[in-house]
Amino acid sequence: MNSYQTLVLTKPSEYILIVTLDRPDSRNAINSVMMRELRDLWQTLFVDSGALRCVILTGSPPAFCAGADLKERKDISLTVWRAQHSLLEQSMLAMLDCPLPIISAVNGAAFGGGLELVLASDFAYAAATVTFSQSEVKVGLMPGALGTQHLPRACGLKRAKELTFTGGNFSAQQAYDWGIVNKLCDPDILMEEVLKTANTICENAPVAVRQAKKSLNMSQNLDVKSGFSFELEAYNQLLSTEDRVEGILAFNQKRKPEFKGC
Repeated sequence: MNSYQTLVLTKPSEYILIVTLDRPDSRNAINSVMMRELRDLWQTLFVDSGALRCVILTGSPPAFCAGADLKERKDISLTVWRAQHSLLEQSMLAMLDCPLPIISAVNGAAFGGGLELVLASDFAYAAATVTFSQSEVKVGLMPGALGTQHLPRACGLKRAKELTFTGGNFSAQQAYDWGIVNKLCDPDILMEEVLKTANTICENAPVAVRQAKKSLNMSQNLDVKSGFSFELEAYNQLLSTEDRVEGILAFNQKRKPEFKGC
């Protein structure tokens, strides 16, 4: 992986990449450099993820991500604004295309674009103490990083409208109750819990996990029969993999499979 100015990349194991948003002095607000670096990272993983099988996205304390860096946007022209936002658009689309499972470890406040990053992840665990907000209307904007698409899919349309129209804060417990995050953790063991789940994912056949991710994502865009056709196409591609042979053999030999990702 290349070096980044606003991201810290660490590998706790051969198969797991931790991506840490690293602008702590601005509560990890997303500036144009971070937008570009996130885009480049997701595109790199799309082209070649090597041995990686799972990505964890988190923030440098004290926040997960405070959203867009509005200080950077002060007094800029509309041309520059649109150019900056195009980087964010590219970044979010590249994140959607990332073939690896992405888990958000929400260790601090996630406001605006920060919440949108959480929503764009495959799922999220959060510290029980954190706060969320879809806050853009408070500064004359609206969600512009897939928030109006992902939030209603997570918590339902009427709840999403309430959260977006009011721009109000909501707690980690509410985020859990409404389906925005999957699990609440004590702050001290959040990353431990996320890593435990990531390791479980990494023990499974990586090609199968990627194919399942594609099919699950398509379920949100297709009717059931069309989605089933997509599912079967993804399923049939697994039949010729070495991992499928190894998985069935290991099951019958009553041993743990050794998946190679091919």
